[in-house]
Amino acid sequence: MKRWANMLGLSALVLLCGCGGAGYQGTTRAAGGGAGGVTSSPPSPGPNVEGNWQFSMTSTVSGALPLSIGGSISPSGGSVSGAVHISGSNCFDPVSTVGLTGTLTGSDLSLTATSVDGQVTTLTGTISDNTLAATHLPGEFIGTYVINGGCAGGDKGNVTGVKISSMAGNWAGDLTSETGDTNRLVVTLAQGAATSEGIFGLTGTAFFEVGTCFKSAKITSGKFPAGSYVMGNSVSLEIQTDNGVIVLVGKAKGDGLIRGNYTLAGSTCEPAGTGYLSPWEY
Repeated sequence: MKRWANMLGLSALVLLCGCGGAGYQGTTRAAGGGAGGVTSSPPSPGPNVEGNWQFSMTSTVSGALPLSIGGSISPSGGSVSGAVHISGSNCFDPVSTVGLTGTLTGSDLSLTATSVDGQVTTLTGTISDNTLAATHLPGEFIGTYVINGGCAGGDKGNVTGVKISSMAGNWAGDLTSETGDTNRLVVTLAQGAATSEGIFGLTGTAFFEVGTCFKSAKITSGKFPAGSYVMGNSVSLEIQTDNGVIVLVGKAKGDGLIRGNYTLAGSTCEPAGTGYLSPWEY
């Protein structure tokens, strides 16, 4: 009897050891486990592509002109849509709004423009997340483009794109006429949401700090292509003064400046000149 009891005890010990071994194997630091386990990190969110974009296209086809695309992009899950304007070629009217659709998978972005006179433009590339890259900025789109059909059909090449920072804030700079007369302009801008035309309206206040031509100023909102707005890196400011209407058209540069040219209508002052606005000189 004692021998039988010892055999039962040994069998029970084997079973317990077997269960313990199975249990140990089953609790190997599984992702999302309890205390003492290694919790896996959630997948990194993709880049935030919503906003105002400027794409610069360099053709690899001999004789083809460089193109640019500016306007709004908005994601919804893995889908992307937008409204842009294409310029740089007689094949496209820069005032016409062109729709965009596409997909965003991780950092891979693909965009296709709606047909313009039979021309379909497709951009395919990746949004850089390498902060140490020597040639590309973080968040920059790097890829290729191709145009099928119509006037520009067969064009293809390389494309880079950047999301343009909001123009909201305080700015100051000079308007200099063709003969060198300078008027110091100070503006405070607010940027609205994207419109169906892919532009972002600008509103705000303005005044002249130095100058002889103008005493008062007011920023005029309006409907594209008139009024004050930003589209891609293109900035237009329409300013009503006590001595005519100024329209300053320029480009937002990466160094924080807006540089361009202005025209002046309905004024006793000189009708044209150059201008800049800087956030650093306010």
